[in-house]
Amino acid sequence: MSRRTDRVVQEKAPKDLVTDADLASQKAIRKILLEAFPDHVFVGEEEGENDPPDDVRRGDASARPCWVVDPLDGTVNYVHRLQSFAVSIGLYANGKMRLGVVYDPVTEELFTAVDGCGAKCNGQPIKVSDCTDVGDSLVACSFPAGVQGGDPEVTRFVKILERCRSLRRLGSCALNMCYVAAGRLDAYWATNVSAWDSAAGTVIAREAGAVLTGYQGDEMDDWNPRFCVAATSPLHQTLVSLLSENDH
Repeated sequence: MSRRTDRVVQEKAPKDLVTDADLASQKAIRKILLEAFPDHVFVGEEEGENDPPDDVRRGDASARPCWVVDPLDGTVNYVHRLQSFAVSIGLYANGKMRLGVVYDPVTEELFTAVDGCGAKCNGQPIKVSDCTDVGDSLVACSFPAGVQGGDPEVTRFVKILERCRSLRRLGSCALNMCYVAAGRLDAYWATNVSAWDSAAGTVIAREAGAVLTGYQGDEMDDWNPRFCVAATSPLHQTLVSLLSENDH
């Protein structure tokens, strides 16, 4: 937050930004985690620490626990001094995401979850909405940087836009998943995000009662997340069928 109005911005790739705040945040998180857990592995969005060891990716029982960190999810919003950015920290162990922490420094909301223990926001339990009908749903989605009009993401976007109550593109995968968990959004899908974007949110959404699978209804791959998360099974089934109907 101290760098929000005075930051150095670079372009990692066309329309994909990084700031000195992203880098400083990752460095601070990495230091804290690895000092506390020196035998753990660290994966983060910045500075080339993008890939987990092969045994972690495979989910081997002998693999070390792996922290999966997005030091600033929603960098474009941050650069434009818009809300909806967060710090996201997940822990992958024994073949799945086990712990999630997402902090929004603007609203000072801290979303947390541990596998099997429920989800919370600032210490208070949260749960998904009871929305079952796509026509009543408020849905969010993510687009890749540099999306083109003819891309499959745009086709999916229009298809859901025609059916849901309203559709949002808020700019932070981590917060979108937390908002589904807290019942503020009814569903969210993404076919272009990275493991660090969704790692923490996966646990938080799941522990709040959300239905979470690959966007075609298959099992979600934590290391290659292409997913749909929804508050209820009926809503999830409708969205998955709409999202995947041109893919087969």
